Order: sequence, then C-alpha cells, then structure tokens
Amino acid sequence: MGTVSQFAEKPRPMAHRIESEEEALSVATQLAAQVAARASERDLERVLPYEELDQLAQSGLLAISIPSEYEGIDVSNAVLAEVTAILSEADSSIGQIPQSHFYILEALRQDGTEEQKKFFFARALAGDRFANALSETGTRTAGHYDTRITEDGAGYRINGRKYYSTGVLFADWIAIFALDAADEITMSFVPRGTEGIQIIDDWDSFGQRVTGSGTTLLQNVYVNAGSVVRHHLGFEQPATIGSVGQIIHAGVDLGIARAAFRETVDFVRNRARPWMDSGMERASEDPLTIAKVGEIAIRLEAAAAVIEHAGRKVDIAQIEPTEEHATEASLAVAAAKVLTTEVALEATNTLFELAGTASTKVALNLDRHWRNARTHTLNDPVRWKYHVVGNYHLNGVRPPRNGTL
Repeated sequence: MGTVSQFAEKPRPMAHRIESEEEALSVATQLAAQVAARASERDLERVLPYEELDQLAQSGLLAISIPSEYEGIDVSNAVLAEVTAILSEADSSIGQIPQSHFYILEALRQDGTEEQKKFFFARALAGDRFANALSETGTRTAGHYDTRITEDGAGYRINGRKYYSTGVLFADWIAIFALDAADEITMSFVPRGTEGIQIIDDWDSFGQRVTGSGTTLLQNVYVNAGSVVRHHLGFEQPATIGSVGQIIHAGVDLGIARAAFRETVDFVRNRARPWMDSGMERASEDPLTIAKVGEIAIRLEAAAAVIEHAGRKVDIAQIEPTEEHATEASLAVAAAKVLTTEVALEATNTLFELAGTASTKVALNLDRHWRNARTHTLNDPVRWKYHVVGNYHLNGVRPPRNGTL
C-alpha cells in the first residue's frame, strides 16, 4: 500500500473483537445506554460526540460487517440495521455517523483490490473510523460531482469541495469520491491529517445537529495509486452497495421512531392530562389515545419486520450477486426505507399530539426527535422509491444502480 501503510495517529488500544451477532446486539444495547444519558444535552448545546465516537470505535461495532475471510464476522444486514436502530434510539446522530463507514466498507468489499481489502479491513478491525467526502452542493443534481482526481507521477491529486461530510470530524480516514479523466467515479482513502484537507465545522441544520456533516475542502490533496478504488465498477454489475447503505438509513429512522414512541408512552402515562370531554381520570385511559398508541406500535412492528425481511434479501444478494437477487434486495430495502420514513415522521408528530402543550417546553427538548426525523429522512426522497418499485412491477424496469437503492 506504499505510504498509506505508514499511517499512524495517537496511540490507542486495539478495538474489542466482537465474536457473534448476539454479542453485537448486546454491545450496542450497552453502549446505547451510555450515550443516551447526554443525548438531549448534546443536541441543545451542540456538543460534538468525540468521546462517544471513541467508545463506539473501541466497542468493536464498526467492524461487524467485515467479511469472514478478512477476520470479521460479517453480520447479517438485518443485524447491522438493528444495531443502527439501537444506537439511533439513544442518539440518532451517533446512529447516523457510522452509516458512511459501513457504506465505504461495503464498497471496498465490492470494488477493492485484494491488497486494499486486506489493509483497510485490518484498519477497521483495529478500530479506525472511515467517513465520506461524497456529496456536493451547487451541482446540476444531487448525483453529480465537480471534484476531480488527476494523475501526478506515481499517484494522484484531488481538488474539490464537499458538503454533507457526515462524521468526517471524527474519522481517521476520509474516503474522497472524485471523477477521473474518463468521468468515472473513484473512491480514495486518505488519512484525515493529509496536507490540503480542510474540514470546516459549518453544519447548521435544525436536526441531526452533532453528526459533523460540514464542509470538506480538498486542495491539491495527494493520494497514492494503491489507495484509489474504482468505485464505478460496483455499479456496472449486480451489487449491494446501495442496498446496504439504505438499510442502515432505515435503521436510523426506526431508532428515531422508537425513541419518540418511548417518550410518548412515558409522557401520557405520567404527565399528560385527559381531555375534558373524555370522561376519564387519566390520559392513559382515553380510548382515542389508546388507539393511537396502538397504531404507532403496530407500525413500528411492521417497519422492523420489513427491515428484517429486506436484510435477508441483501444477504442473499451478497452471497450470490445475480441481477435478480440484487433487484429483490433493492426493492425490499426501498420498501423498508419508505415505511421507516413514514413511521418516524408519524411517531414524532404523535408524541406532541398525545402529550399536549406541556410537552413543547424547551427544557424537555422532545422536539429533537421530530427535528432529527425530518432532517434525516431528507437524505433520499421516498417519493422516488415509490416510483422505482411501481416502475418495476408495472413496466419491468429494474432499479437504477446507484448508492440510493
């Protein structure tokens, strides 16, 4: 790997090695309990979760998707999504930050050379964190890029400006996506402290406030040839890059919905008053309230079941990447993303509908759940997922091959 293998940050212990899917879920649950304690405070005061991301890296959870032939446990995608949901229920920013990490590892699995896989999977097992410099503003569409990678002797130089660089403030490695001379998309692994990289903490969204999704400036950044992955290859054949990325996003939305539902039940049981015409002594006895809580609970169960179903489809497509399996995975994950988007928005709205005016107090910060749901669900518009699914069933048009399906 040339100079890449010489990468070294401040000394830190090796990450814990998780040995099973059951342990992954248990570790996620334990870590979630820790990060939940100050989640509201971090959101209110915009305190970036550096310590919490260190804990996440040391927990071993960031390595659970690594293939078994590279010493990972290659968890099912349903488990990967559930781990994400567990963390997101505690703090949806911390649940979202590793999304690009897992997307990058999946892209490496599909597109990387054997040498690249051995090296970077080993770094992930050690506890290194990967983040993306992918999306840009000001381009013709959200899927177009102006960032360029050009040859420079034995290596390359990258120039461009990225936004929505989720997690880049906490990363050890930045995966920079840039167009080469043939206008093909590449993914280059660069240590965060590389000369020419400037990270600006200018993320000012009203939701997902501590994801570190600001601007990354790339000014003549050098990358050696061994660190450049031909990312476009993953979209020239049946693959699961997009479906893995999207099922993790669905897990984030499911976690937000669960958090809002939990807050709703607690508030209605312990603080809300019954409506004066209900004839009830307690808000929790109001039949309209009971029915609405039941409705959200059922939709949460349905969304979780569809994620689990979609995860199995993605597993099959990873093992046997045929056109049919990749299509089934994309369609199932699209369905999961639609349902989790809808339940996240509905559950966060229902929280205030049932809890009443008292729940809007700033000190409670319950609105963070709605703000987080509304912000995160904008990543990939679900209206196009309806279109993709309908177009397949009506016209036999397979989902396009990109990172959103």
